[in-house]
Amino acid sequence: MKRYWKIAVLANIKDDTQPKPEGVPPDAFADFDHIETVESLRAALETDGHSTVFIQADSDLPYALRNEQPDICFNIAEGLGGDAREAQVPALLELLGIPYTGSRVLANGISLDKTLTKRIWRDRRLPVAPFQEFLVGDEPLRTELNFPLFVKPAREGTGMGVDMNALVNNEKELRERVAYVINTYQQPALVETFLPGREFTVGILGRADAKLYSRHPEWYEKDGFHRFPILELDATHSDVPWIYTNEAKSKEVGENGYLGFFCPADVEPELEKKLKSLALRAHQLLYTLDVSRTDIRLDDEGNPRLIEINTLPGLTPDYSDLCLQAKAEGIRYEDLVLEILYLGASRWGMLEPRDVNGASQQK
Repeated sequence: MKRYWKIAVLANIKDDTQPKPEGVPPDAFADFDHIETVESLRAALETDGHSTVFIQADSDLPYALRNEQPDICFNIAEGLGGDAREAQVPALLELLGIPYTGSRVLANGISLDKTLTKRIWRDRRLPVAPFQEFLVGDEPLRTELNFPLFVKPAREGTGMGVDMNALVNNEKELRERVAYVINTYQQPALVETFLPGREFTVGILGRADAKLYSRHPEWYEKDGFHRFPILELDATHSDVPWIYTNEAKSKEVGENGYLGFFCPADVEPELEKKLKSLALRAHQLLYTLDVSRTDIRLDDEGNPRLIEINTLPGLTPDYSDLCLQAKAEGIRYEDLVLEILYLGASRWGMLEPRDVNGASQQK
């Protein structure tokens, strides 16, 4: 098999110097990547001999793919709008028959829809906070939802639509915030019981046969998955304590108002086991592939509740949560990126499994 590949890194790039188009939310494109992240990914991929090219994941992507003809795509593209935008690039790559990394169409389409994700988890007995989706804004509030409540767009990421007004304490505030979300983001508003406890994020890497294709089979447990050290968010110094706004999430490490973190988190062994078990189950129920990061928060009784899953976790070195978790246990950024690459490539028949002695059959 071919040893070195031409890899296309696919991403949507944010340009903070350009004004936003009229009619878009103030935090539109917040989950797009900076070009420096793409450059870091390319450098990491090239450490193992591959060549790389960056392709902007815009409407010209189909033509650029035809011109570049990559062997595989390293996908971190967020999509350009719609209720399943993170599934747009995987769907295109499936149509064109081009291998790519990370989750496939279905998982990426579902995971961005927070309401649908919670319904799936709830129906499979995973713990989520009581919630309700508002389509028009005047729906009666369900009796199991008690104030304070938290309101956010149902189909966004990176804290979009979350600011100091997201926490509502009465009916008037609720109706005003729901109307704001629906009108500003042109999508339903998700309302859920506010969870006042500690917040954690748990990274998952691998799948059942990961050891057969990994450059680091020692990372994985018997079930084929690697659980990263738990990262706990510390918002005590953020602009709005215990509310993780998009503004706070966008700040640089150490900047005033930035969300601090503890990794590994100081948690009791029983809670650590429960958090990692919930993250893995959440990952599996959505048919997520190879890598994910799940956010979990404790309720007022200290019980963990699943918030959301990120099937396209950020990969900015020394900044993104998954990278911080990997660094906490001594995993180099280059090794993390290459592991995601090879897990993806193996699904498309681009790697042969290791032999019984553990040697790679890749040529």
